[in-house]
Formats: sequence, C-alpha cells, structure tokens
Amino acid sequence: MVSQSKALTLACVLIAILSVVAAEVYFPESFNNDWKSRWVVSKARDNYGEWKHTTGEWFGDAEQDKGLQASQDARHYSISAKFDKVFDNTNKKTIIQYAVKMPQGIDCGGAYLKVMPEGVSQENFKDDTQYNIMFGPDICGATKRVHFIFNYNGQNLLWKKTLPCESDKLTHLYTAIVNPDNTYEVHIDGVKKESGSLFEDWDFLKPKQISDPEDKKPVDWVDQREIPDVNDVKPADWDKEPKFINDPEAKKPEDWDDEEDGEWEAPKIPNPDYKGEWSQKMIPNPEYKGEWKPRLIDNPEYVHDENLYQFKNMNSVGIEIWQVKAGTIFDDILITDDEAEAKKFADAKLALAKKEKEMFNQIEADKKAKEEEARKKAEEENEAREKQEKEKKEKEEAEKAQQNEDDELLKAAQEKAKEANVEHDEL
Repeated sequence: MVSQSKALTLACVLIAILSVVAAEVYFPESFNNDWKSRWVVSKARDNYGEWKHTTGEWFGDAEQDKGLQASQDARHYSISAKFDKVFDNTNKKTIIQYAVKMPQGIDCGGAYLKVMPEGVSQENFKDDTQYNIMFGPDICGATKRVHFIFNYNGQNLLWKKTLPCESDKLTHLYTAIVNPDNTYEVHIDGVKKESGSLFEDWDFLKPKQISDPEDKKPVDWVDQREIPDVNDVKPADWDKEPKFINDPEAKKPEDWDDEEDGEWEAPKIPNPDYKGEWSQKMIPNPEYKGEWKPRLIDNPEYVHDENLYQFKNMNSVGIEIWQVKAGTIFDDILITDDEAEAKKFADAKLALAKKEKEMFNQIEADKKAKEEEARKKAEEENEAREKQEKEKKEKEEAEKAQQNEDDELLKAAQEKAKEANVEHDEL
C-alpha cells in the first residue's frame, strides 16, 4: 500500500509533468523571409510608415537577425499578427518576450508591443484599439522608460514603477512574466530588473477603505502645531537701526551744481545692522492634537479579484508606434506560457547580441580610425597650405622690399644726375 507521503510526492511529480506537457508557445516570430504571410499592415491611416526587412548595419547573424525596421521618419506605424490559437492564461504564466534595436540613435519614439484580445480588426488596428497588455521601451527626450500597461475593465492602467530602458544602438531583449499568483517580473537582457505584485504596482482595484464623507472635524480640534511665545518680549533697542542707510562709499559728483541740481543726497543701501520686523518666537502648542483625518470606512465600491492576471482570449500581437527618427528594428517575438522555452529563445538571442556588439565595436573602431586618418590628412593639408601661403607671403614681401630698394637706388641716381646737370649749367 502506498503511503500518504509517497502518494503526495507522486501527485506533485504528476502535476509538474502535466504542466510541462501543457506548456505552449502561442506565437513565435523570428521574421524569416515569409513574414508577410503572417503580418497585416493596418489601413486605419493612409500615411503609415513602411516596414523594411533587414538586419541593419550590424548584427550577430546575417539571416537570423533580420527583423522589421521602421524606415520613414516622422510616421505612425501599425502592423499585427494573429496567434496560432487563442491564449487563455488561466492558471498559466504569461510571457511576452522580444528583441529590439535602435540603431538610429532614437530621439523620440515607441518600441513596445501590444498583446490584443480576440476579435480585433487587424486592418483597423490603431492607437485606440483595445489591448490586454502593452509592454516595452518608449523614449522621448529625457524620458527613457519601459512601459508595462494592463487593460482592466476597459481602463488602461499605468505601471506605478519607473524602469529605465536601454537607449544605445544595440539589440536588447525585453521579457515580461505575469504569474497566476498575480506577481510579475521584468527582465532586460536576461537579467531581472523589476518584480512585484499586480495588486500593489497597478491600480486594478478600488481602495479597500476610504475616508468617511460623513465624518467632520470637531470644532474644538486644535491642529496648530506651534503658537507664539507670550513670554517673548521685543528688545528695547530692536528698532534702533533703520532699514536703509546712506551709501558711505558714494561721493558727490564733481560737476554737481546745488543751485541747478538741488541739494545732493547719497543713494540709500540696505542697512546690514537692520534686524528686520520683530515677531515672537514660536513654541510647541500644548493643545495640539495632530493633523485631523476623517475615519476610514469600508469602500462600498471595492470588489476583490483574485484573477487580475487573467486574460482568457489573447489572440494577436501588434506594433503600433510613432517614430520621429525612424530605424527601430523588432525581432524574435515570443508569446508563451513556457518559461523554459522563453529562456532557450533568450539564450540564443543574447548569444547573437554578443556577436552583434563585437561587430558594432569593430565598425565604431574602423569609423574612428577613418575619422582620425581624415583629421590627420586635413591637418597635414592645412599645414602645407599655411606653409605655402607663408612662403608666398615671404616671397611677395621680399620682392616688395627689393622693389623698394631698387626704387630708392633709382631715385638716388636721378637726384645725383640732376645735381650734375645743375653744376654743368652753372659752368
């Protein structure tokens, strides 16, 4: 006969096996060459930006790193794809994971995903289309943060926490994990950056208690923390010094005429010895009762919900963003309830990201080397030009000096000839 403890152990093992078997990948997208067969570009606007299928200038693998790139500046973008089957996350994890790269040096634009319910019109997918979860980075000026927004009872709930996003030009992997116990985690590049409770970090529910609107502050309630000290007496010499005095450094202008200009008076300056307006010092009020607050009562609008995490009909994922400076590349989107599968995808992508970084660093090093070479060449050309101009100037100055000397000699010769002619005439 199997003991109770062994039976419990076997049950736990069976549950674990069943949970592994039941785990599924609902949407894997690596943007291979047939990506257009799965993605639908929205027609809600007639001027959406165009998507480009590319790795960008730097990558870890020329094929595996191809993704969707926003290609036109100052445009809205809207595109979506359906899951293979509806994702009902009841008693399951919800994992949203994807890679994003901003090689353009983004100044203002979104780079997030929206997971949407069944029934969304892909051709009309736009900014106000209802979604279940919105997750990912958003950058505009000094604001660089990860959005994590839930839709609950028709309201989009902002994350109370602020998590900075990556803003360099390399690929980064963003992962959101929502657990059926209403806890969550956010990872960036495989490293947990935030975690917590859905109850605490979003305003899903009304507060359990509210201030009693019928409770009024008693008329004799004393909420004045301090009062003037009646024993504090103003010193007799307090007002001895005036607020302003004549400037001792000022002198009567020499051209001042008392008859025409009137009697001269020195300008006034603040008196450093002036003590200001006197007031009694403050002391603690012995009758102070503290800050009054109405009593708390149970909120009649509060309704508890143990299933904040739950979305029974997730069925598509979309990219709906605005980009001022376009160029952001989305890749390797994964929607699953299988944490092991998500980690496997993450490890593979992070390995490629490491190679990408090496390529990027080499490109940057080559760029700097070329810039340094161009700088040195320009410097040498500038020095040669300056030397040539200097030699030219020196030559011109030498020629001018020689010309001046020749002119002086000619002038002297002419003077001498003139004198000789005068003497000859006199003879």
